[in-house]
Amino acid sequence: MNAETVRAILIDDHPVLLRGMSLLFETIEGIDIVATTTDGSRAVQLSSDHAADIVITDAAMPGTDGLGVVRECAGQLPVLVLTTFDDAELVSSLIDAGAAGYLLKDVDPDALADAIRAAAGGGLVLDPRIARYARASESRRDELALLTRTERVVAGLVARGANNREIAGQLVLAEGTVKNHVSALLRKLDARDRTVLALRLAKALGI
Repeated sequence: MNAETVRAILIDDHPVLLRGMSLLFETIEGIDIVATTTDGSRAVQLSSDHAADIVITDAAMPGTDGLGVVRECAGQLPVLVLTTFDDAELVSSLIDAGAAGYLLKDVDPDALADAIRAAAGGGLVLDPRIARYARASESRRDELALLTRTERVVAGLVARGANNREIAGQLVLAEGTVKNHVSALLRKLDARDRTVLALRLAKALGI
């Protein structure tokens, strides 16, 4: 990622809002919107085509919604959800799926720019007005505090019973890479085998 400019894909199913946000970002130094779309299913392809550093998406959209975008991009690049919805269950689901952040659309432009840079750099950013939802989610997942974003995504799939090949296919990762992530999960959660790991993860994630 360029140290000065963050290359972003912007997704919103409302063309007028999409255009308005694009114009807003033209006034923000260091954030370059390299592509826009109203179709969440195009996130991965557009990100690859334009060498993007981050995806910024609305939450509620027809077809592939914000959660779908997060899942499709998991392990490849960060996704920041920018929406009008202040919803506890949605926040928890997005964070569990590996979202890099969740902000409300009336956020101050300077704060938005800082959040995008932080998320693109690997951080987790949350609007203070919805952070309490994330804390409630985290209280059920204290054991997962040391996991990386990709490990959290893998953890969710392990908890649902997916094997390494299935996880590799879903996340578009090499099977060996998935195996390494699972080994890290076993070590960090002090689980003696995959069955114990899956049960522990399912409990921690509320699955």
